[in-house]
Amino acid sequence: MAPENMGEKSQKLISLSRRLSLYEPPPHLNNPARRQHGIPKSAKPKRAAVLICIFEGTDGELRVILTKRSSQLSSHSGEVALPGGKREEGDADDIATALREAKEEIGLDPSLVDVVTVIEPYMTRFHVTVVPVIGVLFDKKAFNPTPDANEVESLFDVPLEMFLKNENRREVEDVWMGDKFLYHFFDYQSGEKGFTTWAITAAILIRAATIVYQRPPAFLERRPTFWNGIPDKDLSKL
Repeated sequence: MAPENMGEKSQKLISLSRRLSLYEPPPHLNNPARRQHGIPKSAKPKRAAVLICIFEGTDGELRVILTKRSSQLSSHSGEVALPGGKREEGDADDIATALREAKEEIGLDPSLVDVVTVIEPYMTRFHVTVVPVIGVLFDKKAFNPTPDANEVESLFDVPLEMFLKNENRREVEDVWMGDKFLYHFFDYQSGEKGFTTWAITAAILIRAATIVYQRPPAFLERRPTFWNGIPDKDLSKL
């Protein structure tokens, strides 16, 4: 969608919005049949969406909003995440899910977000398809964060380009069902608090940064194949 009152908005964000609106996921990374391969027929399809909300910082760099999940949550407690969650019956599509969850979790008014594209889905090893939605926040000052304390412990933002650099990055090799891959950890200091983004959230942001900056990361990514397509193995006994 074209942003209104373009003359009052950042030319960098306007240009980015226009370019990303033309993005189409590569077919080999956007194959629903491939992602469903090997999943037990008894498994109920699960779908979630996350919002990659980009805005321009005071120094002109592109930044993205992240959260640290509450330590009281039953899953992924205390981890850094993008605003988002599971799709509900009332959601019209993945975009609606991402915007609803962002409003519920951090108080981000959907009317402030210019949704520009949806990138290729990721599948977790628990058979949840996660759809990343990219949106542009033209007026950061209009966003008055109201985090839901039951879900969000902290709200912060980081430079998007960070996820293409070797600085403040660590990696750990892991293996699942014979599939060797790397987990990437990105450390960021915000005031007196330190945050670490890793696993599928880091992978999604690496991909988003690659698309936005139109260049690959400065490190070997080596992602697990099950994130963009379940390995050719029987998962019915997992």
